[in-house]
Amino acid sequence: MTEREFQAKLAELDQLLNDPEVRMDPDRIWTLLAEISAQDMHQPAG
Repeated sequence: MTEREFQAKLAELDQLLNDPEVRMDPDRIWTLLAEISAQDMHQPAG
């Protein structure tokens, strides 16, 4: 996943969790969290 894709997923997650105009979609939230956490685990510590 590129940095741009990673940032887009974070932005989508933020919107799903914090925007009262957006319908809560638990399946999408869990999917995004899994993708983001998998990406975090593959980045070198630094």
